[in-house]
Amino acid sequence: MHATIPGKGERTRQRLLETAIRRFAADGFRRTSVSAVAREAGLTPAATYAYFESKEALFEAAVDADADALIAEALAATPDGPVRGRRAGFVIHLAEAVERHPLARRVLAGGEPEVVGRLLELPSLAALRAVTTAEIADGQHDGTIRADLDPEAAALGLETVVLALLMGLLQAGLGEGATADARRVAVLEILDAALRPPPPTP
Repeated sequence: MHATIPGKGERTRQRLLETAIRRFAADGFRRTSVSAVAREAGLTPAATYAYFESKEALFEAAVDADADALIAEALAATPDGPVRGRRAGFVIHLAEAVERHPLARRVLAGGEPEVVGRLLELPSLAALRAVTTAEIADGQHDGTIRADLDPEAAALGLETVVLALLMGLLQAGLGEGATADARRVAVLEILDAALRPPPPTP
């Protein structure tokens, strides 16, 4: 089976997104112009607007692309195994990988307070919620996840806790050292306790 080769339009869109990730990460939403992104990508502003209808649309797409790459990297580094262990491993790899995704890091670190609210419904987060929901349901079926949870609600709750952890690590300067490690371990303990089935009654 042959991989699909992206067409010229998709390659141009990808080049725009890669450029936008770099520029928005370095200079922020307010100080980055569509003209600057277009120029660095070798296009005219008019050509850019053929792909993204506004600066806001370009920014949201760039954040989503960087967040999607961050999630994919963390998932790829997480070994197969029981769902509870996979969720714990994913959180650890996510916290480590965020440093390599500058625009996602900027948003999580509080660098774009005016726009962060509407970015909570990014397609990349919705896709991750869907995967987590399915994994929780599978875990309930095989008895490794407590049966009284609503899988969708639990997936949204896990997402909220993980986002709060990443924001705390980045915004409060807790990203390094023994304190950060202790907090990560503590969060993993809480996540595991929330998902673990109760012990059998004697």
